[in-house]
Parts: sequence; structure tokens; C-alpha cells
Amino acid sequence: MKFIAEIDVMPLKALLDPQGKAVTSSMGNIGLEQISNVRIGKHITLEVEASTKEEASSLVDSACNQLLHNPVMEHYEFKLIEA
Repeated sequence: MKFIAEIDVMPLKALLDPQGKAVTSSMGNIGLEQISNVRIGKHITLEVEASTKEEASSLVDSACNQLLHNPVMEHYEFKLIEA
């Protein structure tokens, strides 16, 4: 079976997000003062070939832990969709 993994990698809430801070500061410059606390991360899409959804989830989890995120600075979450 083929699955699509939609992965979101975000900075840990306890850490400063310099990109998010810069965008938050710029919101006032374009008339959007109502927007605050911007956090910027990554969105990653993968295709996974696996016999079960549990196997696909395990493979995506391994990819995230070994390559796609830095556990010192980021956290991730993902959802799987059967293709």
C-alpha cells in the first residue's frame, strides 16, 4: 500500500524563533497589528510504501528522528493518508 505522510516540523516552544520574530515585527508595518506570535517551521510531504498503516507510521517516525528534525531545537508531528 502507498501512504502520503504530511509532516510538520516546528521550533520548540521554549526556544526563540528568529524568523517568526522578524515576521511578527513586520506585521505592524503592513497594517496587520492584530497578528502576533508567529512561529515558522517546515512542512514535508513523503510517499511511503508499506503493508500497513502502522508500518508506514514507524517508517515516517524513523525518518523524522534520524534525518528530518533536530530534537534539540524542533518537534514534529505527522498524519498519514492512504494514497
